[in-house]
Amino acid sequence: MLKLQGLTFCFLMLNGFMAWAAPMTFNTALPVADDEFLMRFQSFVRQSGNDPSTLDRDLKVKAFVTVLGYGVSSKLALFGVLPYLDKEMRLSVNNQRWQRNTNGLGDLTLFGRYTVYQQNQLGQTFRIAPLVGVKVPTGEDQETDALGELPQPFQLGTGSWDFFAGMVSTYQTLDYQFDTQLSYRINTEANNFEAGNEARWNMSLQYRLWPSSIQHGFLYAVMESNLIYRYQNRINGYDDPNSGGLSLLLAPGIQYVTKRWIVETVVQRPVVQNLYGVALENDYTFWASVRFNF
Repeated sequence: MLKLQGLTFCFLMLNGFMAWAAPMTFNTALPVADDEFLMRFQSFVRQSGNDPSTLDRDLKVKAFVTVLGYGVSSKLALFGVLPYLDKEMRLSVNNQRWQRNTNGLGDLTLFGRYTVYQQNQLGQTFRIAPLVGVKVPTGEDQETDALGELPQPFQLGTGSWDFFAGMVSTYQTLDYQFDTQLSYRINTEANNFEAGNEARWNMSLQYRLWPSSIQHGFLYAVMESNLIYRYQNRINGYDDPNSGGLSLLLAPGIQYVTKRWIVETVVQRPVVQNLYGVALENDYTFWASVRFNF
């Protein structure tokens, strides 16, 4: 009886009073309690330098992302995501080295998630939730520099209204949590440019390393994977042969989870990059973030 009561207490603490562990490389599985807010401040640095073209391109993207979530009910959660971006590209043009920079606010993303299925048992829970969202063109999409107008993929915003939908599932026990997400994104045209549509399959496993009982917080080891297929971009109505393709990314990381806040970090590396033409390959992405529930 004491063991059963202890398990019940731990489960209530984990679900009712503790912040949940959650994925770091995708936001759609973030847990938000009924009538509570969630705030995540997330930063990442993405380095891309494996260039199969003759331009010797080197791209670095730094971002500071603010995520705000609100639990409308125990089933419905609404989210807003706004990034601040700093992009720097170095390349060779006519045997000269050039550097192109841009920074500022990017496009705002809004989405909602609704839990359609939930099964709770002692010490575990399983949930399924569809999601739907839109990306609003709030970022600058026509910036120029000494070389002329910046390429559309290098702009802070796309200038287009883009839409996405998907499904998230979460299985949580006292020792670990597993999240998986399938999503599809439809991008529209702006400035004679249309980014390729995107299909994603994201997974995240968070395993509790310490402690074995409820104390001040939990330490989790995290492993995430992102399988991404991007269709080719279209420029002036024609497919860009140097864009799109298949990528598989793996991201080991660590989280410290307390009653109301979480700190976390992860390093994302490509395992497979089957890209079209001379599309620029990613080297790594370093993520760090802090979350608050209030």
